[in-house]
Amino acid sequence: MPEPPAGMAVLLASASPYRRKMLQDAGVAFEVVVAEVDEGLLKRELTARTPTPAASEIASALAQAKAQAVSRNHKEAIVIGADQILMVGDDLLDKPGSAGAARAQLARLRGKTHRLVSAVALARAGTTLWTHVDEAKLTMRNFSEAFLDRYVAEAGERLAGIVGAYEIEGRGIQLFERVTGDHFTIIGLPLVPLLAELRARGVIAS
Repeated sequence: MPEPPAGMAVLLASASPYRRKMLQDAGVAFEVVVAEVDEGLLKRELTARTPTPAASEIASALAQAKAQAVSRNHKEAIVIGADQILMVGDDLLDKPGSAGAARAQLARLRGKTHRLVSAVALARAGTTLWTHVDEAKLTMRNFSEAFLDRYVAEAGERLAGIVGAYEIEGRGIQLFERVTGDHFTIIGLPLVPLLAELRARGVIAS
């Protein structure tokens, strides 16, 4: 894996294995430092200030909070923060937390179109340097109860930590009728704009 310029360490403030793999596959040298951010509290604070904050605002705020939190303790590094919001109608869905809740989320999304809003931010020394938000739309097909049961049983507890409760890069693609949007945005990181910004800042080779 290539090394970043001297004095310009790159940190990923996310525990997501999917984001980690995207950056690794793209050839970016980085380390993972998971941000300690109370996402629920931040969402409540945003809602208190604005009763119906836009999904893009929520996703961007969370991405920036994660990047800033890690960068305050690693002042010389450039830190990547990211977050993803799923909206079905006007409702925001969080990670299900259990296989049972995952099944309930999938049943709710069945036959409907939902939005995935993914945000990425760069921060250094506690200050946001750059942000970007992208959106995709996905329509689930009207799959059978038997298919739903089999999918949840095979995927198991992995679905508990995935917003929307599906792994679209694997067998979860069979849940869908139509997908519109950037592949990387759907997985949770607008990768192409991020790489362009890292090149512009001299963090990776141009």
